[in-house]
Amino acid sequence: MNMDKYIALAMECGFTHAKELDPSTLEFLPEVRDMCAAGKCRSYGTNWSCPPACGELDELENKCSEYTSGVILQTVGYREHEFDFESFMDAGKKHGKTFESFYEKLREMGTDVLPMGAGGCRRCEKCTYPDEPCRFPEKLTPSMEACGLLVSKVCQDNDIPYYYGKDTIAYVACCLFK
Repeated sequence: MNMDKYIALAMECGFTHAKELDPSTLEFLPEVRDMCAAGKCRSYGTNWSCPPACGELDELENKCSEYTSGVILQTVGYREHEFDFESFMDAGKKHGKTFESFYEKLREMGTDVLPMGAGGCRRCEKCTYPDEPCRFPEKLTPSMEACGLLVSKVCQDNDIPYYYGKDTIAYVACCLFK
């Protein structure tokens, strides 16, 4: 599959970097899921896009194995000084909006895509999990970490930097295609 059109679309949507991803490089690591369960990001068991609601690791690995190509997507944020956390937060919000726009355009094109975002879903002020079904199941995307992927390793294995230097942060997502 020629990934050039998806990479071009990603850049048009506003990502800082986009590069072809080889799905065979993805390793689904229980240790990453263990970090989720340990509460590292405080999203475990709080929403539909995070564990345990997003599925078992072997289920996610089997689902991903159906896809033959992919694209890795990054938004790099920069801060002006050591205590400028707002710039990092703004970059995260931008990444989320850009990822949502990219995914929506892929859906409009009728593309068979499996998206994996950065971090848990923040669409609703209060998630319905676990009492009610998701309000927006068609927009629900697990994070790469929720799927057991060590993001820095995915970047390394696909020849795209993860670290862009002091005072930077890289938000990373990916989409797999059949």
